[in-house]
Amino acid sequence: MEPAGRCAAQGGEGAPGRFRGGQVLKPYDSFIRTHLRFYGYFRDEKLGGEETAVSPGEPSGQHPKASTVGNTGPGWQRAPGHEPNPPRVVQTPHQGRLTPFRQPWRSPGEPQAPFSLPAPRWPVECEVIPETIEHIEWVPPKPESFCAPMGPEQALCTLGEEQGTVVYHYSPALQGSCFTHARVGGTPGPLSSPAAPLEGPQDTTLLFESRFESGNLQKAIKVGPYEYVLMLRPDLYTAKHTQWFYFRVQNTRQEPLYRFTIANMAKPKSLYGQGLQPLFYSQQDAQSRGIGWRRVGTDVCYYRGSAGEPPLFRLSWTMRFPHDGDTCFFAAGYPYTYSDLGRYLRALAADPARSWYCTVRVLCRSLAGNTVPLLTITSPGGTAGKRTVVLSARVHPGESGGSWAMQGFLDFLLSPHEDAQLLRRLFVFKVVPMLNPDGVVVGNSRCSLAGRDPNRAYGKVLPGSFPGVWHLRAMVQRELAEREVVLYCDFHGHSRKNNVFMYGCDGSGDGTGARLRQRVFPLMLSKNAPNKFSFSSCKFQVQKSKEGTGRVSMWRLGVSHSYTLEVAFSGSTLGGRSSHFSVEDLESLGRLLCDTLLDFCDPAPAKLQQCLVEADALLQQRMGREPGSGGSWSDVSPSELESSTSGSDSSVSDGIPDDFHSPSQQMEPRRKKQLQRRRARNVLRRTKWSHTSILAGTRRHPVLPGVQSGGVPLSLSSARVLLAPNAMTPPWCQRPQAPLPWQHPHGASSRFHGSRCAQGAPQRPESRHGGAGTPGRRKRKRRQPWPCPSVP
Repeated sequence: MEPAGRCAAQGGEGAPGRFRGGQVLKPYDSFIRTHLRFYGYFRDEKLGGEETAVSPGEPSGQHPKASTVGNTGPGWQRAPGHEPNPPRVVQTPHQGRLTPFRQPWRSPGEPQAPFSLPAPRWPVECEVIPETIEHIEWVPPKPESFCAPMGPEQALCTLGEEQGTVVYHYSPALQGSCFTHARVGGTPGPLSSPAAPLEGPQDTTLLFESRFESGNLQKAIKVGPYEYVLMLRPDLYTAKHTQWFYFRVQNTRQEPLYRFTIANMAKPKSLYGQGLQPLFYSQQDAQSRGIGWRRVGTDVCYYRGSAGEPPLFRLSWTMRFPHDGDTCFFAAGYPYTYSDLGRYLRALAADPARSWYCTVRVLCRSLAGNTVPLLTITSPGGTAGKRTVVLSARVHPGESGGSWAMQGFLDFLLSPHEDAQLLRRLFVFKVVPMLNPDGVVVGNSRCSLAGRDPNRAYGKVLPGSFPGVWHLRAMVQRELAEREVVLYCDFHGHSRKNNVFMYGCDGSGDGTGARLRQRVFPLMLSKNAPNKFSFSSCKFQVQKSKEGTGRVSMWRLGVSHSYTLEVAFSGSTLGGRSSHFSVEDLESLGRLLCDTLLDFCDPAPAKLQQCLVEADALLQQRMGREPGSGGSWSDVSPSELESSTSGSDSSVSDGIPDDFHSPSQQMEPRRKKQLQRRRARNVLRRTKWSHTSILAGTRRHPVLPGVQSGGVPLSLSSARVLLAPNAMTPPWCQRPQAPLPWQHPHGASSRFHGSRCAQGAPQRPESRHGGAGTPGRRKRKRRQPWPCPSVP
């Protein structure tokens, strides 16, 4: 749709100042009509009375006052079957009457317009190639086993940048230390050439590229004929978090053995040291043989590379390309981009069977203006008696396995399976499949464009800092006000531990029953997925550094069962398997989660009681007690029930800066300095001239409230108030035998006359040009000293 200003300039039928029939609208009516058309609330005659298919908060043009954050007012998030807000009233000038306007969203069971995510928006500093990157889905015929890891002592010595040639270097030229604005396509104008050009057909140098969605590679250095040292780009507007990589190589050769070394990995421990292999994709294999992403690499080694602070670590592997002149990709995990989510949601909206149970709305807009979608899934016919289940994923953009698990969950929940039908009848599902779309678009590992970890920001930030996190928390608060939220689960990935496991919330003040019930859902999931889920790896201690996570924040709000689902980057070591997870394995976790939810909410108490007894026995065994010995767990701290752990990968993240504060935790305003009267200024000046050799704050002269560091009262009246004995005065202020320095009978300074001090009379300090009581060089009339405050 063209901007409203352009339509007005053309003066055509769609101009805001006219309507069909040629009648000119008043200026105010023209403005209102333009505003309503922009937000999709205007019923146009030429559409036959149909409403426009623009979702609320989704701009249809360049409105001069359009916000990057969607509509979040009361009534924006409405549960399916819940009565919407009263109908909006829109002035229709040519009819001369008020016409009620129906809300442009709908509940499950009502027809909806096709939903589609707009094109991804990039920071203006980022260059984006115009090519569309898509990959086919493929499941290997048999599980891909872990490789034999190499120890650090077996790592080959790799040359550095000084001994090599830079063949690719792309680093966005950031205009400042923080994000400013974004646009579709990133940097306007022609693109640069970060890759070194080939010298001829015989040149075997690889051509690298990472300027596409979710791509991450900053530099490539050729240190040998077929050996390359790679550097990853830190998260935008930060100087760390180098873990996710995703890049393209071209001009490959089939015969030689290539060696790649990523030289600036940030984590001291990684699953690459336990058999994890990088992912590889060949475009020729995908087109000719239908083979997609697969694990490759021999001599995989993860070791410490530099001795600086902070230390950097290296990931090295060797491989042979399958074809000459192929276009290939490497990635840390199965990529799942913002555009992939958009394609999935379009297919979902186009399917009449699945869209009958699902409503897609805009939860909010990210900092760059990308859409954060919210899916509401339930059976039509009202929500009375239903409980809510909230799920979210991809708050950390480098943990793409969480998106595949979320897609498997949605596929099963919207399927015609009888268990899925039962779940839709029992619950209202609120699903946010991508909380941090900006980080996913630019290829970050952990942070959003705010330069901070959003999974540390649930309790402190403003909506303009981390919109997805803030609006998710607000939505859960609204759900808690209407109905019970039985479960919250946040999907993550883990780079240091194998298998799938959970983090829960075990409060030290909870009773025995509550602490055991916290362990029931993960225990049931371990029984449903014995070859993937490890209950022994689950942790339930709430550490102070995790107070800002989604799991703890939702638990503090009142969601009794709040968890983080951690999916290993590698695979499983359970059930006799030691192999990588495939996309099929990741998607199956969603179905297993649905099965566990039905078991957890089964009205028959047999499964629940069995898991409670088993959880109690496991705790008894961990504490070294005899099974069946009984006892209460309410007086046992969570740290005693489980060994100390560094927790999730986000434990290495930095906290929220001081400029991110919630309205309930406002910073104290700086007090304005009060002006003093001439009399108070004279007292301060004379006091400074007098004896001040003993500083306030020492044992002899403690600091008084309202007294500066030099021991000088802020004003004469304040000094009298502080020294007046009353119930609120500290004991040391009520002692009359502790006079002020100028009242001491045996002053430490010889500038005071002993005779006058012995009589208790205040003594005027010496002149700046002579001794005490002695006139200076200039003849002037003596002024009587102001009476000093005395202790009554």
